[in-house]
Formats: sequence, structure tokens, C-alpha cells
Amino acid sequence: MSKKHILVITQYFYPESFRINDMCIEWVKRGYKVTVLTGIPNYPQGEFYDGYSIKDRRSENWNGIDIIRIPLIPRGHSSIKLFLNYISFVVSGYFWKLRTKLKADYVFTFEVSPMTQALIGVWYTKKHKVPNYLYVQDLWPENVEIITGITSPIVIKPISSMVNYIYKNCTDIFATSPSFVKEIQKRVEDKEKVHYLPQYAEEFYVPVTRQIVPEIPQNDKFKIIFTGNIGQAQGLDILPKTAQLLRDENIEFVIVGDGRYREEFEKEISQCGVSDMFVLVERQPAEYIPKLLAACDAAFISFQNAQLWTMTIPAKLQSYMACGMPIIASAFGETQRVIEEAECGLCAPIGDKQALAQQILKLKNEDLSAMAENSRAYYEKHFEKHSIMDGLDVYFKK
Repeated sequence: MSKKHILVITQYFYPESFRINDMCIEWVKRGYKVTVLTGIPNYPQGEFYDGYSIKDRRSENWNGIDIIRIPLIPRGHSSIKLFLNYISFVVSGYFWKLRTKLKADYVFTFEVSPMTQALIGVWYTKKHKVPNYLYVQDLWPENVEIITGITSPIVIKPISSMVNYIYKNCTDIFATSPSFVKEIQKRVEDKEKVHYLPQYAEEFYVPVTRQIVPEIPQNDKFKIIFTGNIGQAQGLDILPKTAQLLRDENIEFVIVGDGRYREEFEKEISQCGVSDMFVLVERQPAEYIPKLLAACDAAFISFQNAQLWTMTIPAKLQSYMACGMPIIASAFGETQRVIEEAECGLCAPIGDKQALAQQILKLKNEDLSAMAENSRAYYEKHFEKHSIMDGLDVYFKK
């Protein structure tokens, strides 16, 4: 019996650090043949990774996964370049669909922005009459409105129509939070084809003993760490303002990562006069993050003040919880719900620096070891990798 073949469509893939990398490895372990259609790696720095270009390494095999890289324009550091990045991938995907001889049994699109990439999956499945699965990480057009500030119906209505077209042509749709499920169900006739499928953390995200790492100074300060993409959506501008209120409290913020907002964030730290309270660490391999977390006392999550983020469970929440981290958050909605249900941390309203400062001071006096245990226990119960992947298998074996 031949292996079932999954065609994965994702604009971002190894060596870019996204959870779909691990999902594909797991499918190979489970006996599937996996082909990934992706772009030339350029996230988040906006330039092609060393060794990759329009000419170089357009196809490769990684951990048993066949990777096809179609041309795109790197995302750069401007809104225009980002728009061209999004459009170029889907245009390349359209021409790839016309000429490819690849035959897959299923299509699985991993949708972080842009949603436009899911059109490739629709086009392929219409041509080859195979099931089309979509895993929604970012809601559109809401994400476009918040990130770009564009609310004109002239722009948003066509995007909304595109989203409806994609959802209509999916066999099943998976979403990363219960709130996402409700929003997507408003757009589809068949409500039953929309399912809650939370993200998991890769298996190297585990609690480790307190670490000494060269990137983080050894001192007696209470350390709060943030890891991941530094973009406007993350709402990190709250931290320099909060740090001003905590100048005399022996607290240090460790920021690990890179992104389009990092340069502006560094300016805000300087302008607030709190540079001595921040440790800025360049983007690190995901496998190294647990050691960095273990060198700190609590992990931080924040968002921009927008309705969309109340519906979001960010991927870093699972990573933090898998490592047994107490969590401090500037968050509403789904993230607040999980943290409070798990009893693994404290939350302050988005954008409220006074409340965040108070919660940080409160956290310093909490039983962090109990929060750490609760964090990992909740992860194992609700976000464990193999149970989530088993759930997907049910749909592939229909």
C-alpha cells in the first residue's frame, strides 16, 4: 500500500522557524509522504537567508520532506515590499499549479498571514479533486485592518470576498482558538466543518533546570523574558513605559528576537531612559529558547490594543507553558482565559502600564514554583503534541 501524500502549502518553512516545520516531520514519522510548497526563506529579517536565492536551493529534502521553493520578493522593511512579498508568492503559486505534475492525496495550508497563500491550495484541489484542509492562525481581513490601518471598503471588501471563497472551497477548516472558530463559522454555511485545533509546542520545549547562559547577565534581578517576533502586533511598546514605573524595583526585561519593529522598539527604550533595564538578545535557534527561559523568572506576552488579539492564542503561549514558565501578560480574551484557567500567571489589561507594573510587582511575591507546575500541567492536558496530531489524522483517514 503506497503512502498517502500530503501537499503542504505555507509561505514560511524551514529554515524559517514556524510550527509547521515540526508538523511535517511528525507526518513523515507517521508514514505520510510530505511535499512542501513554500517560498525562499526571508522571515523575519526581510532578506533572503544565506545560501538561498531565486537561483539557489530551489528544491531540497529536509528530514524526509521534499521542499519546493517558488520565487517571491523578500519582505524587506516597508509596507510596499511586504505587499509585493505577499502577492509574488501567490502569483508564483498560480503558475506552479498550471505546470506541476505533482499528485497529492490531500492539501494542507498552514495559514499565517497572508491568507492569499490559501488560494494556491484551492486552485490545486479544484484541479485535482482532492480534500483541501486549512489551518487558520491569522484571521483575515481583520489582520489586514489592524496591521496596515487600512479600513476602506474599497480594499477590505475584496479581501473579505476572497476569504469567503477560500473558506467555501475547504473540506475542513481548523482554527487555533475557540473564538476563531466562532468568527469563521459566521462566514460558512456548513458550521460543522470548522474545528478548534490548538497549537502545540515542539518536543524540545520542556522545563529545564535554572541555567547560566552567556546572553543574560548573572545578577539578582527579577528577570522577565519575551521571545519571538518583534512586530507592531506584539504591543511591546508597553514595556519601556512600564519599566519607567519600576526603576527602583530590581527588575530586568530580556527581549529575544528580531522583526520589523525592533529598531523602533530600541528607540523607545532609549527615549524612556530605561536602557539599563533591558537585555536585548538577537534571534536564537528555537531549540535554545528553553535554556534562555530557564535563566529567567517569568515569561511575557503582550498585544496591540485591538479586538482581534482578544480572540488569539499566540504560539508563544504554548511554548512558555511547555517549559513550565510563570507568565505575565498584557492581554485580554483567550490568552487571559488560558492563563487564569491554568493558574500559571497574572494578566493586566492591554496598554495599561500602571496595571502591568502592579501585576509584575505582585508576581515577584507569588509562589512561582506552583505557577510553573500549573503551567506545564495545563499544557500537557490541553496542548500536548501527539493528541493534537492524532486529531488531524482522523480527517486524513476519512
